[in-house]
Amino acid sequence: MRLSAAFRSACRIFPGSSRGQCRSGVGLLRTFPAIGTSPVRDAASAGAGGSSEAVIRNVEKYRERSGDVWYEEAIGEIIRKSRDGIAQLQQCRPAPQPVLAIIQAGEDDSLLTTNKDLAGKVGLNVMQICLPTDCMEDEIMEEIQRLNEDPKVHGVILHLPHASLTSCVLNAIAPDKDVEGVTDLNLGRLVRGDLKDSFVPPFASAVMELLERLGLCAPGKSVVIVGENGPLEVAMQCLIQQRGMLALSSVWNADDLQKQVSQADVVVLTSTGPAEFLASWLRPGTSVINCRHANFSEHQDAPVHMLRVEPLAAALRMQNVVESSRRWMEKQQYQPWRLRSLKLQPLCPVPSDIEISRSQMPKAIELLAKEIGLLPEEIEAYGRTKAKVRLSLLERLKEQQDGKYVLVAGITPTPLGEGKSTVTIGLVQALTAHLKVNSFACLRQPSQGPTFGVKGGAAGGGYAQVIPMEEFNLHLTGDIHAITAANNLVAAAVDARILHEATQSDKALYSRLVPSVNGLRKFSPIQIARLRRLGIEKSDPGTLTAEEIRSFVRLDLDPAKVTWQRVIDTNDRFLRKITVGQAGTEKGMTRQAQFDIAVASEIMAILALTDGLRDMKLRLGRMVVGSSRTGQPVTADDLGVTGALAVLMKDAIKPTLMQTLEGTPVFVHAGPFANIAHGNSSVLADKLALKLVGEGGFVVTEAGFGADIGMEKFFNIKCRASGLRPNVVVLVATVRALKMHGGGPSVSAGAPLPREYIEENLELVADGCSNLRKQIQIAGLFGVPVVVALNVFRTDTQAEIDLVRRVAKECGASDAVACHHWERGGRGSVELAHAVSKAASQESHFRFLYEPQMPIVEKIRTIAQKVYGADDIELSAESRAKIDYYNQQGFSSLPICMAKTHLSLSHMPDRKGVPTGFVLPIRDIRASIGAGFIYPLVGTMSTMPGLPTRPCFYDIDLDPDTEEISGLF
Repeated sequence: MRLSAAFRSACRIFPGSSRGQCRSGVGLLRTFPAIGTSPVRDAASAGAGGSSEAVIRNVEKYRERSGDVWYEEAIGEIIRKSRDGIAQLQQCRPAPQPVLAIIQAGEDDSLLTTNKDLAGKVGLNVMQICLPTDCMEDEIMEEIQRLNEDPKVHGVILHLPHASLTSCVLNAIAPDKDVEGVTDLNLGRLVRGDLKDSFVPPFASAVMELLERLGLCAPGKSVVIVGENGPLEVAMQCLIQQRGMLALSSVWNADDLQKQVSQADVVVLTSTGPAEFLASWLRPGTSVINCRHANFSEHQDAPVHMLRVEPLAAALRMQNVVESSRRWMEKQQYQPWRLRSLKLQPLCPVPSDIEISRSQMPKAIELLAKEIGLLPEEIEAYGRTKAKVRLSLLERLKEQQDGKYVLVAGITPTPLGEGKSTVTIGLVQALTAHLKVNSFACLRQPSQGPTFGVKGGAAGGGYAQVIPMEEFNLHLTGDIHAITAANNLVAAAVDARILHEATQSDKALYSRLVPSVNGLRKFSPIQIARLRRLGIEKSDPGTLTAEEIRSFVRLDLDPAKVTWQRVIDTNDRFLRKITVGQAGTEKGMTRQAQFDIAVASEIMAILALTDGLRDMKLRLGRMVVGSSRTGQPVTADDLGVTGALAVLMKDAIKPTLMQTLEGTPVFVHAGPFANIAHGNSSVLADKLALKLVGEGGFVVTEAGFGADIGMEKFFNIKCRASGLRPNVVVLVATVRALKMHGGGPSVSAGAPLPREYIEENLELVADGCSNLRKQIQIAGLFGVPVVVALNVFRTDTQAEIDLVRRVAKECGASDAVACHHWERGGRGSVELAHAVSKAASQESHFRFLYEPQMPIVEKIRTIAQKVYGADDIELSAESRAKIDYYNQQGFSSLPICMAKTHLSLSHMPDRKGVPTGFVLPIRDIRASIGAGFIYPLVGTMSTMPGLPTRPCFYDIDLDPDTEEISGLF
């Protein structure tokens, strides 16, 4: 762009005086008849050499009566009100510093000169942007767009040649910063009479102020506006007509211009005409307001009174800037929701999930965002139905009271899942669409492993879904792909560093790690940080000693002690153990490694637990990738890869906004498994949602698998990291799962349910309630009220439902409710919504299960005994060695994240109900230092799932003509 740095300037008050008079000769001219005489005769006598003293006296009387005194008072009053407005804004937090931006072509400072003094008196800042005199439309548009996006700028005005003021340029200005009132939107609002949200052009306001002060603003008066029929003329005509006056608009080259003005009470000249405007055209007593230094020839016998319009217009412009700033500040405050729910028409029998999803037209994501109080600049749309939400929202609403915090957990599930996501969505649909209470669901992003494996998607089901469900289940906004890329970049850096250190001398490594570029050799910031960790306070690469160079270039990673694994978002059992480095180019540097599923990556856990970009970057840098041969931990910071990881993750850190079938908001963010990770959606999503729902609203977040896994980690890991405390736990149960825990036959995905699960069997249900009782007791360990949500299936009988509800209440649940959201949507969970609301009003006595300062072994034992019901734990030799190592490295105070099967309270998947008399085997212990937890591997737990004989992908297909997806569930 052709923009000289010397031309662009911005300052609070420009120094010095203006370099010349304002070239827009603006004034009000009025002809006056002599009192008691004929104006025509008086003018004629003056022209014939007669005395004009009477006329002069009348002019002086006029000056005394209505001249500069009221004019200066009017300007002063506007300035005082604007200054008071600024003072009030300074009491707000964050306090705005309003800026008026002037875009001009060339170095004509006339507009700046006119505005800067008034801006200083009011307390505004002025920014001047000087473009070349021959600037192109694209250059102007680029500057306008930049100012539109600058939150410090609250007013934009254009001082450009008329030819540059195209409709495209004028309408590029954001309407809320259009303090000149030239955009079509502002003009449309003005025409409609909606002055509350519009800006009136300052010159139009100034003219109306003058007419009012001079007593000319009266019904029946006629006003002719002579100009170009642009925004100013349209606004002025509208304002005049709204006062009951007759307004006519004319262009300079109109054939009947002289005739029109000769009959007018007031003539307003809004632009420079091609010809001279003669005073002789006017009838005596006509007032002329000249806004744009039109070529006006005063009749020598018609005395006129000149009043300045530009200062008044400039003052009104400042008033508009202050008003723009006030409106901006108002928008920064919490906005009440104005959410319009989407109507459901449930069918019977209930269609497939994807058919239901397609039958509902979701709201445009920008509309949903507006309904829940998000600002346009706080969202980044990904298509029509999903958007990233910027973390700046937390700063804007930091003073806003949080809503109620609800956790949805479950009993130990069958391999089919028991519907926690469905209950979560049904609950928020009931709260918001039916009870008109603000609520937000916070869900995890599903992994493609289960989606194409056994379990299917995670968008809910039936009439309680996130839509569009295919977008939810497939890729979403690419967060898991970003995690995969970041994770594998670290893995590549690890193996490359081992290779290079093994094949190069210290000198060669140093010359490549710190190369000379254009004759200059310097450390990068992350290398400086490594030097400081090594205790080397030097910054000049040429000053390091040989020993310091060796310490700097040698991480000395032990290939046998590399703990960082590659990941992929697919269930692939053959990647559980691999050999890397077999190509000849790797010079025999082979080692055994493995792949984990992407959602088990430590970077996924970091995404779920971080509270912002700065914290995420610090956590990424702390990640331990292995140990040196001397036993020292090697981190991502040591590899020099932290900044690159932050770049890959900069968009993934923003939660994704979607909606339910009934148009209520959902955050989808992070997706760690609960059996091999901590199994909860992100802290950031929860915090953003708690601010958005406001006091009295509800945020419903879900923990993976059973309460013994997902809920325990939610409390002991997520709540420690976030500082948030839940008000209620909703414990999801199904008759099907209780029958399994009561001794029913095995259940597997894809196979028909045995007879016991589709016929009434009260004995199995009663016996299986032991698992429900245990899970309620686990929630009780943390002091949080429990509401049991029985997810009802069509095969459940009323007797079975009543039995479960009775047992749940006997076991200490605040309430137990049958939920029918799958077939009825939110209406089927209204009773649950009432129960949750009532429980949330109770006092919570939240407490952690263990203190972080406890020894690692005791923290593991506490979880095993109090949560799982084990008699004790058994540590392998490898586990004991790892614990000793972590103690030496200072990691002993981290919380515990158990990697355990989700299909049993014990480590044995086939042990249902409430197993007893078992010892929990800990075969290995790993550390996620960046995420901030130690995770023991229990039994044969694997971090890479495998595909079954008949995976879901057999049923998934794409119609090449309609591009519709089938088979997802």
